[in-house]
Amino acid sequence: MAAQEPIQEPSVVDAVEETTQAPIQVQPRIVPIPRYAPAPLRGSRDVLVHQNIIADVEGLSRIQNDAQIREMLAEQSLVALPVSAALQVDPRLPSNRRYCRPWTGEFLTDLAREHAALFHRPIQVNSAVRTVAFQRHLERINGNAAPVSGDTASPHLTGQAVDIGKKGMSRQEIGWMRAYLGQLQDAGKLDVEEEFQQACFHISVYETYDPTAIPSSNLVARADLRQAYALSPHPTAPRRIAVSHAPSRRYVVSHRRARSRARLRVVHHRRRRRHHVYAGMLAAGMR
Repeated sequence: MAAQEPIQEPSVVDAVEETTQAPIQVQPRIVPIPRYAPAPLRGSRDVLVHQNIIADVEGLSRIQNDAQIREMLAEQSLVALPVSAALQVDPRLPSNRRYCRPWTGEFLTDLAREHAALFHRPIQVNSAVRTVAFQRHLERINGNAAPVSGDTASPHLTGQAVDIGKKGMSRQEIGWMRAYLGQLQDAGKLDVEEEFQQACFHISVYETYDPTAIPSSNLVARADLRQAYALSPHPTAPRRIAVSHAPSRRYVVSHRRARSRARLRVVHHRRRRRHHVYAGMLAAGMR
């Protein structure tokens, strides 16, 4: 009896090749193509700090090296990018950097499906997970690279962030991407930084992207939670948040300057009035 050959499990590369040939499935449209040009989703230091705050709240660690990536793949806390006919990866991206968090992969699948249903062409991922060692290398060759630690550390180190390339997109595609991502950002499910030097959308997707997941009480959503996460069909009264109405230093200084100018105007008015009175008295020979 001939010995059976061992069955080889399909690798990640084989799975990517199989999904590449899958047809694009047209699904109902969520966000239509806007008739106007939405404003760019420009990033800022506050947005980058917010991404790191959410990563800490969700308990995401910064990935140190490739060995940790392999461990996280075994634990399924990292997954391969969902490559398909609607989503492709930049060929220059190394194979050991083509991973992301599971909810980020779910977001990419939804985004690519909706985009392909409208424009019948794929979107491209230019960057995904990074390690601390790789980010330090980027710092040496790219002056705009984010640091590996601190409040403004690169969100790519957690595996939650991806970069979607804008090169080759039409104005309609870029406008639709801004509208699509802007709605999710307003719902508190992700943060977007539209980059122009690198020509991409930097997107940090949060674990609450899953619409069935109940958001943590520590996370601050920017929209109605009932609509964003479908928690309950019965809306509740929004919680009132105490807001300090104390004037800022800039307001106090400007207010003081305004009062000083008002006093000067009164003094000048009195001096002009006194001058006219004296001039009239002199003309009448009363002085």
